[in-house]
Amino acid sequence: MEETMKDYEKMLEDSYSLMGDGVHDTDSLLAWKKAAELKESKENITVTVTGIVKGGVVADFEGIRAFIPVSKLSLERIDDCNPFLGKELEVRVSEANIDEDKLILSAKEILKEKKDLDRKKKLSDVKVGQVFHGTVATIKDYGAFIDLEDGMSGLVHVSQISHERIKHPGAVLKEGQEVDVKVIDVKDGKISLSMKALIENPEEPVPEDAEVKIPETEAIGTSLGDLLKGFKL
Repeated sequence: MEETMKDYEKMLEDSYSLMGDGVHDTDSLLAWKKAAELKESKENITVTVTGIVKGGVVADFEGIRAFIPVSKLSLERIDDCNPFLGKELEVRVSEANIDEDKLILSAKEILKEKKDLDRKKKLSDVKVGQVFHGTVATIKDYGAFIDLEDGMSGLVHVSQISHERIKHPGAVLKEGQEVDVKVIDVKDGKISLSMKALIENPEEPVPEDAEVKIPETEAIGTSLGDLLKGFKL
């Protein structure tokens, strides 16, 4: 759940207790001005985590003590902020309020953009007809989502699981099961997969124009001598 500003205010209490009397000199005024400009431009900056406080971490920005909420540190859930101490983080200014001495930074948006960009690059390399070995991640009424390599995933629609008609993917698949799948479409950032495309269909009829080859060892003789063989005159 995303924090509200009231939540942030409560989290910042520990941090603000170390910030002084709120009087700003020329250097700090310039720093606040720069922070406000960075908020508008959404430019990335790099800061170093200097402390751990309730609800997140703190870092120094141009002499100003900045707060990074735990929910803005990563795309994953974080239960312990201590491993971030002393680390450099690429962040953006989320709020810069000089009157209330609130400078809030966030790394989450940058991480999400990088993840999306990385996914798009990987998707551009995926081709129709490509075969992957993956793992069933989740099963829905309409199909199963398969985790592929490099963090990618795709959907096997229920109609693409088997040549036989099945009512629900769970009748054939289970979460955690390893499967081979073939890419049948890549569109709008989504990968469509098929399992049955890799399975020979025993009921598929032989095309009428299919060429039938007879092995040489079983060639049928058509000469008069061949036809008279076995007859006694």
